[in-house]
Amino acid sequence: MIGLLRFVGLLNAAVWFGATVFFTFGAAPALGSPEMQHLLSARNFPYFSVAIDHLLATRFFRWYLVCSLVALLHLVAEWLYLGKYPKRLWLGLVLGLCLGGVVQVYGVQSQLKQLHQLRFTRPDLREAADRSFRAWHTAGTSLEVVLMGGLLVYLWRVANPPDQTRFLDAAKIRG
Repeated sequence: MIGLLRFVGLLNAAVWFGATVFFTFGAAPALGSPEMQHLLSARNFPYFSVAIDHLLATRFFRWYLVCSLVALLHLVAEWLYLGKYPKRLWLGLVLGLCLGGVVQVYGVQSQLKQLHQLRFTRPDLREAADRSFRAWHTAGTSLEVVLMGGLLVYLWRVANPPDQTRFLDAAKIRG
């Protein structure tokens, strides 16, 4: 059972980290690439490429939240099955990663979606919405990079668990 628990935790951490790296450095930049501009044509490019980015980001961050929930359940399972309470550092890291995903989904991404629609529906507010959009996009990307660093630390922690301390019940010692 310990092997299965460790495997599930490692698999979740690897998928979580891998999906984050792929989205941040693979999928998201491809949507703003010259190839995408050529595919969508210059007339449709800025609107539809960002709209597609929102669709992918929504899917990705939902997946991110599922992986963070699995990580929390993994910590609870370690606590219940192995009888060791997780250290505050690791518990704080997982909770921070979960909170970062929630901020991305319900804060940054929803704000980006509203500002994107505002940029193309209200010509009088286009310039202000564009500046705000760029600022929110930069903040979201920066948060993704910080979360990726935290995920790397979490992946390392799951791959290299601390040595098991063996406890012996004092009632079992007879002298």
